[in-house]
Amino acid sequence: MAGRFAPLLFLLLLVPTLSGAELTDSRRALIQSLFPAATVIEDKLPDAPVYPVYQLQELLGYAYESTDLSRLQGFAGKPIQMMIGLDTQGRFTGVKILHHHEPVFLHGLGEEPLFDFVDQYEGRSLREQIVVQSSLSGKSGKSAEGDVVYFDGVSKATVSVLIVNDTVLSSALKVARQKLEAFAQSAPTRAKPDWFEPLGWQQLIDRGYVSRTRIEVDAVEQQLGRLLSDYPTDLTPPDGEAFTELYLAYMNSPMVGRNLLGDEHYARFMARLGENDQVLMVASRGMFRHVRDSFTPGSSPDRIGLTQNNLSVEMRDLNWLDQNFRLQADGLPGFDAVNLFRVGGNAGFNPGAEASLKLNVELARNHLIADTANFTLPVQFAGDLFETVAIAESPETSREPVWVGLWKERWWQISLLVAGLAVLTVFFARQKTLSRHPFRVHRFRWGFLFFTLFFIGFYAQGQLSVVNIYTLLLALWDGFTLDVFLLDPVLFILWSYTFVTLFIWGRGLFCGWLCPFGALQEMAAWLGQKLRLRQIRVPEHWHRRLILLKYPILLGLVGTAFYSLTLAEQLAEVEPFKTSITLVFWRYWPFVAYAIGLLVIGMFIHKFYCRYLCPLGAGLAVLGRFRLFSWLERIERCGSPCQHCKNECGINAIRKDGRIDYDECIQCLECVVILRDDQQCVDSIVRDKQQRKHQRHARILATDASV
Repeated sequence: MAGRFAPLLFLLLLVPTLSGAELTDSRRALIQSLFPAATVIEDKLPDAPVYPVYQLQELLGYAYESTDLSRLQGFAGKPIQMMIGLDTQGRFTGVKILHHHEPVFLHGLGEEPLFDFVDQYEGRSLREQIVVQSSLSGKSGKSAEGDVVYFDGVSKATVSVLIVNDTVLSSALKVARQKLEAFAQSAPTRAKPDWFEPLGWQQLIDRGYVSRTRIEVDAVEQQLGRLLSDYPTDLTPPDGEAFTELYLAYMNSPMVGRNLLGDEHYARFMARLGENDQVLMVASRGMFRHVRDSFTPGSSPDRIGLTQNNLSVEMRDLNWLDQNFRLQADGLPGFDAVNLFRVGGNAGFNPGAEASLKLNVELARNHLIADTANFTLPVQFAGDLFETVAIAESPETSREPVWVGLWKERWWQISLLVAGLAVLTVFFARQKTLSRHPFRVHRFRWGFLFFTLFFIGFYAQGQLSVVNIYTLLLALWDGFTLDVFLLDPVLFILWSYTFVTLFIWGRGLFCGWLCPFGALQEMAAWLGQKLRLRQIRVPEHWHRRLILLKYPILLGLVGTAFYSLTLAEQLAEVEPFKTSITLVFWRYWPFVAYAIGLLVIGMFIHKFYCRYLCPLGAGLAVLGRFRLFSWLERIERCGSPCQHCKNECGINAIRKDGRIDYDECIQCLECVVILRDDQQCVDSIVRDKQQRKHQRHARILATDASV
C-alpha cells in the first residue's frame, strides 16, 4: 500500500520546485519590461538560476530573481525579493521589486520612494562603484566622478536601501562571473605570509614589488587639447619632470609592508586589519596629486579608481598615516600625497591578478567649464609576492558585511548614544543619593526626555517597536543571524541596553526614560496641566482591568506574525511610533489623527497609551518580572496611612497598601524623591513632630528638675 503512495508523495514534493522554476505569464511579462527588445525568454537554466533573454538569435542578457542568489535579510528579517535584468556588457536593464516586508515603505513612506530608488540602477554598470548617499549628502544622485556613481538614498529608510543595493550588486556579480566571459575571475591569490628580506625603496621598485607609473606633460596636454599653461592654475612642471608620478604597493605582503612600515609598525598595521581586509598604498609626486587638496580622510577618492575583471573595486581611505604611523623605508622619496586604501567591496580584489588604475585629470578653465583627461594605468605586482589559493572565496565571505559600514558611518551617533546611556546608568546607580536634590532630579529628567525625543527619536530614529520583538521570534524560528539586528546600530545598542537593564531595574528604565513616544506623551501631559485641563484619574477598579488590555494585543500581534507577516505589520499600526517618531506626522491623515488623538487623550489621562495599549510595554513588563532587585524603597507608613506617593504617581503604579506595581512603573523616581524629602514624606514629618515633642518634653523635665 505504501508503495502506491510513494510516487504520488514524490510528485507532491516536486510541485513547489517545478512551480518555482516555471516561467509564468506574469514573470514573462516582468522580464519583457526589463528587456523591451526581447523576442525569446527561455526557462530558468539548470546550472544557474537565471532566465536567458534573446532578440532572435542574439543573447541580450539574463533576468533573475534576487532571492535565488542572495538571501540577505531586510529590516523586517525577510529578504527583499527583486527581479533584476543584466545585459551581456554587465549593465543593469532594470530592477523591479517583487515582494518585501520593509515596514517604513509598506505602512509609512509608501512604496514609491523604494521604486524610485531601484529605478536608478537602469543603465548603470557593474564596472561602476555604486555608492548610496543619504538624502542630506551634497553628492548628486546620478552624477559620476570617474567610476564612482552616487545614488540618492531614502531618508528614514537608510538600512532598507543599503540592503537593496548590496543584494543587487552581490547577486549581479554572481551572474556576471558565471555567465559573462568579460567578468570571469582569474585564479585567486594571496600574499605569501612568511616571505621577507630587507629591501630599500629602489629595490622594491626594481623588483616590481612597488608599481611606479609616470604620466608626462605631453600625454596630458594631448588629451586636454591645450597647454597646461593656458589654465588659470598653471600645472606645468619644471623641465624634465613628469606631470605626476604614481606609486602603488600591496601592503598585506610582508615583503612590501614590513619594508615600507618597519617591523613594529607592520605588526600594528596587520593587527588593526580585519581577517579579509586588503590594503593598497597609493602615493603621488609632481604637479597633480591622486587626491584633491580638499579630500576627506576616511572617504573614497574621486580622482582615481581601481578596476579588475571589468569590475569597479571599492577604495576607501583608512586615515591611519600620521606622525606616529608612517612610511620609513630606506631611500624613500618625499611624496606630495600618500594614502592607505582598503580595497575590495562587493567585487573583491585579487592581488596577484592584473588590475587597472584609472586617473581622472580635471582642470578648470573657469568657474563654469572644465577639461578632462582620463588615463587607464596597468597595475601588476611581481608574481613572486603571491601564492595561489586553492578555492576562491565568494564575495559574501571576503567583503565587509553591510552592517560594519553602517556602524562606521554613524560613529558619532553611536558615541553620543553610548555616552547618554552611561550617564543614565550612573544616575540610576546613585539614585538614592541624587534623589535628595529634587530640583536637580527634575531638571535632569526633563533634560534627558528632550535628549530621548529629539536625538534618539527624531534624529537617530531609535524608537523601539513591537515589530522588533516578533522579528526576533521569526528569526529564531527561521534560522537566527545576528547580522539583521546589527543593521541599525542605534536600535541594536538600545535593545541590548534595555534587555540588560530589564533584569536589573525592570521595564521602567526604557518606558520612562528611553522611549521617544513616551517622552512625547510626558510633554503632552505637562502641556495639559499648564493649560489647566481637567486631569481624569481612572478609578482603581477600572484601571486594574484596563492595564491588562496590552497583553492580548501583544499576543495577537506575535501570533499573527507567524501566520502572516504582512497582516502583523498592518496590525502593528496600533503603535503610533512610526507615524509620530519615524515620519514626524507626515503621513496619510487617519494615521496622523490616531497618533495625535492618543496624545490629546494623554493631556487628560496621564500616559494613556503607555498604560493601557502599548504591546511593547507589555512584552517588556513580562521580561521585567525576572528583575534582580525591587529597588524602590518602601517604609512602614507607606500605604498605611500615607497615600502621598500613590496620589502623586501619574500612571497609578502604586497600590493602596503602598506596594509598587513594577509591571506598570516607569521609574520616574517621583516616589523616591518624596521619600527623601523631609517636607513631603509623611513618615519624616511624623518622626520630626515626635522628635520635637520629645525634645520639648525633655526641656520641661529639665526645668522642673532645676527648680
